[in-house]
Amino acid sequence: MSRARIVALRFSKVLSSFATSKPVSTSRQLHLRTSCCSSLPVDFTRAEPRYMSSQPKRVCTENMTIKKIGTHNGTFHCDEVLACFFLRQLPEYTNAEIVRTRDPALLAECDVVVDVGGEFNPKRHRYDHHQRSFAESFNSLCPEKPWVTKLSSAGLVYLHFGRQLLAQLTQLKEGDRQLEVLYDKLYENFVEEVDAVDNGISQYEGEARYAVSTTLSARVSHLNPRWNSESQDTEEGFRKALKMVGEEFLDRLDFYKSSWLPARVVVEEAVKQRHQVDPSGEVVLFSQGGCPWKEHLFALEKELQVETPIKFVLYPDQNGQWRIQCVPAGLHTFQNRLSLPEEWRGVRDEALSELSGIKGCIFVHAGGFIGGNKTQEGALEMARRTLQAAAQSPKNGSS
Repeated sequence: MSRARIVALRFSKVLSSFATSKPVSTSRQLHLRTSCCSSLPVDFTRAEPRYMSSQPKRVCTENMTIKKIGTHNGTFHCDEVLACFFLRQLPEYTNAEIVRTRDPALLAECDVVVDVGGEFNPKRHRYDHHQRSFAESFNSLCPEKPWVTKLSSAGLVYLHFGRQLLAQLTQLKEGDRQLEVLYDKLYENFVEEVDAVDNGISQYEGEARYAVSTTLSARVSHLNPRWNSESQDTEEGFRKALKMVGEEFLDRLDFYKSSWLPARVVVEEAVKQRHQVDPSGEVVLFSQGGCPWKEHLFALEKELQVETPIKFVLYPDQNGQWRIQCVPAGLHTFQNRLSLPEEWRGVRDEALSELSGIKGCIFVHAGGFIGGNKTQEGALEMARRTLQAAAQSPKNGSS
């Protein structure tokens, strides 16, 4: 069975645990990390489903002690729900009881407390962000990371336990470069949004042109009792929210590990081999089409310290013909670093071959951002001719 299949089955097992109510024993415990920069061995055994209760319990046998995760009762929010989900995926907290209360005496009995208590102290496993003195971000706690959004309980738990969490779910080892890439990606594209929403931080200045009401935080909020509902019990809604945020996180992790990360590996190899495609180093080639490359290309140029920006990407299409695509000036712009020549744009087939002097031409889009040729050599020659023309007249072809 392939490793990808094993990981997929593992994710399915975690998801299925939300729907069952059969109690099981606690998995073996380990000392959890309390620093975003430390690394400890991980127990990859997975315990099965566990109970959640709003009332404190003392379930203790000769060989088992149930851990307690404390958070506030009443209206729940996405950040503490996600924080509780993260903790529940770790071996030490797999069977943990979630105690929802604001009673300091009950919180003091908990092994870890999130989003309540007025204290941030990783050594004591206290992860609240509501105190007036709190202004921490990923960057302030881990200066090598760029994100300056104020952390919520979700971000705090992810910062301190995220690597261990991902190692547990993916079987990658802490310290593995791919795990670190996933760690960064999932904060930037999943957890940071939850931090920002909970702390009331807008994405932009000014009035929004339209409302976005289907974010994860919004959907968690809608699971709270309505203001005029006869019952104001939040326990059932909290359980539904825990299941929902867990499923979404695992789905996103599965996508990044099984699709996004392999694409990054392909792009990285192409970038490293670019001088074998053309001495300029400004053309990369993919032997297979369909690989999403733009986001990875920009990130890898910085990471690999590429001095001369890459201008063109070559790849085969579904018909076995070849495409030449211009690298945009940025991830969210239609402007190219270097467009195909103006005189080629909108011309096709034999007319384009005669005009360019390159055999096998199929087309160049009127926008100048993409073209086609029957062969790899022809597509590469289109890139070379464009580079040569730009060198002779730097303003030519850029748009």
